[in-house]
Amino acid sequence: MKYMVMVLGSQADYDAMKGEGSSGSPAWSQDDVRKMITFMDKLNGELSATGEMLDGQGLTEPARTRFVTANPSGGAPTVRDDPYDRGRELLAGYWILECASLDRATEIAARITECPVPPGSKDYPVVIRQIDEAGPGE
Repeated sequence: MKYMVMVLGSQADYDAMKGEGSSGSPAWSQDDVRKMITFMDKLNGELSATGEMLDGQGLTEPARTRFVTANPSGGAPTVRDDPYDRGRELLAGYWILECASLDRATEIAARITECPVPPGSKDYPVVIRQIDEAGPGE
């Protein structure tokens, strides 16, 4: 079975990783960033070695997001840049995993929660969604 395992974050968290802390998002040192990258590289290597990792990516900061919405009157779509407030959480990164079971995907998600972060950082859930390979209505 395939699963998408997702981590969340906010613009404030991305700013904190650049050393610009705020309430709930303490500033990260270069050592903090290095520890996170080392942890993720090790985890990704292990998941690749077991054949469970199909893909995984970190996403750019919310400030670089664009929304394109259909125009109900049939005109040109509406385009908005930077639609997020600094504290709103959203998808920050993901893994596409091929796992034997939801329990195995949950074990991996639990490991992701062990990623080192500075004290005082917000504790976001790691979200697991099974990929529907059957398609709609099947």
